[in-house]
Amino acid sequence: MKLLMVFVLAAMISCKTEDALENEIAQINTDIKVERFDRLFAKVTPEGLENLKSDYPFMFSNRYPDEFWIEKKSDSLQIELFNEVHKSFASFETSEFEIESLFNHLKYYFPEFKTPRLITVTNDVDYRNRVIVTDTIAVIALDAYLGTDHKFYGSIPTYLRKSLNPEQIVVDLADAYSEKYIYQAKRKSLLDEMIFFGKQLYFKDAVVPFKSEAERIGYSQVQLDWAKTNESYIWRYFVERELLYSTDSKLPTRFINPAPFSKFYLEDIDANSPGRVGQYIGWQIVRAYMENNEVTLRDMLIKNSEDIFNNSKFKPKK
Repeated sequence: MKLLMVFVLAAMISCKTEDALENEIAQINTDIKVERFDRLFAKVTPEGLENLKSDYPFMFSNRYPDEFWIEKKSDSLQIELFNEVHKSFASFETSEFEIESLFNHLKYYFPEFKTPRLITVTNDVDYRNRVIVTDTIAVIALDAYLGTDHKFYGSIPTYLRKSLNPEQIVVDLADAYSEKYIYQAKRKSLLDEMIFFGKQLYFKDAVVPFKSEAERIGYSQVQLDWAKTNESYIWRYFVERELLYSTDSKLPTRFINPAPFSKFYLEDIDANSPGRVGQYIGWQIVRAYMENNEVTLRDMLIKNSEDIFNNSKFKPKK
């Protein structure tokens, strides 16, 4: 009973500490202005194009004459794209609130972070380039977030379509910003890959804690539950087959890269597993490292993979 009370008290103290931290971060109160370039371009006239190019020079390649842009915005497929984006994002308030919270967290952990111009666009449903961030701008392609079952996404594999919804916008932004702060020497082994993505997922734990764990890793809740239930099995599989330090080029495809399932080469396991289970295990290793060491988020992001693994005291959940 005494041990139970200790755990309960520890959990209560942890929750109060997290609440206090989130309240402190909320006081940063970042204010952003969303620039709807997608709407401006949809409505631009030949007479107004020069002004739009002046305001957004980085959106117009010099390789193309003005006639190209006017024809593009008047194309029937582009008009349909504009209309679908307008229907789905007539209001951007929910995403705007979440992005402001993300920026609050980034400023807290990285005080040098400067709020960028936030610009929404359409990008011919280029779902592989949904967000682009630099030191001064963040560009979001709204036509890549119209909803998993949208008619524009019919040719895209199901496992990729799952993330093409508005709830993932802030998660994708967090992904993009994580790569500005993570340093890791060239990834050679499976462990290197696991720790890199573990860092990225822990970064999202810190900067988008208001999103669910499933949203942070891009899983359905069923997929996340499978990974949690089978965490010990996955770890044993990696260790017994000596995969952690292997540089086999096939391993990222099997366990790290986006895929409909992970490839254990065991029919009943593969059929039920989500892709990227190596990322999930890397996430748990980094979490264990942060729990068992006095290290800041910034410092952890530049630690090498062996240092993190050797000092993590990681033990998979059974």
